[in-house]
Amino acid sequence: MSDSKFFSHATLEKNIGWLIICTLIVVSFAGLVQIVPLFFQHSTTEPYPGVKPYSAIQLAGRDIYQREGCLGCHSQQIRTLRSETERYGPYSVAGESVYDHPFLWGSKRTGPDLARIGERYSDDWHRIHLRNPRNVVPESNMPAYSWLEKTPADAKTISAHMRALRMVGVPYTDEQITNAPKELAGKTEEDALIAYLQGLGTARRAINVTEQVSNAPLPEPMK
Repeated sequence: MSDSKFFSHATLEKNIGWLIICTLIVVSFAGLVQIVPLFFQHSTTEPYPGVKPYSAIQLAGRDIYQREGCLGCHSQQIRTLRSETERYGPYSVAGESVYDHPFLWGSKRTGPDLARIGERYSDDWHRIHLRNPRNVVPESNMPAYSWLEKTPADAKTISAHMRALRMVGVPYTDEQITNAPKELAGKTEEDALIAYLQGLGTARRAINVTEQVSNAPLPEPMK
């Protein structure tokens, strides 16, 4: 009589069906253990101080950013490595992305990370860069997006988009949703994309500056 048990490594190694089932059970359990607690942690469910929902024009710009595939070459996630924080700024935290649906963290950097790009350059710089990147970065291999300058921003669907985001927790008010088309009136897709880029990381940078000032030693009195 064999001493081997049914649920053993030997059974799994010889029966591909049981191996698949047991693997799925283990992976599902491990995933739940890692993911479920995140829904109850304040650091991942509450916005970072100063972080607000995107305005109508920023939200429209974010849609253009996704449509044109910008996230395929630019990440929006700064890791906790010194080489990254010194180049791009403070590392990213979950509370900065609570209003992002979907997240645009990215995983490839053909171009630089954009998590802290907001207000580092003027609007005019961004316009030149979008129309012909080589005019400001000669070695750039980024394609030109010159048509954005002449394409009107889509004001017809922005209210519906904001209502949908409100259903998943973004705190847009009725007034913001109603006035959204007016905010996009007369604006181009280039205007919207620049508005989105100019808002990236500004809240985190402002908080850090405030903390640095409050923690700075008081100057010595004049003698």
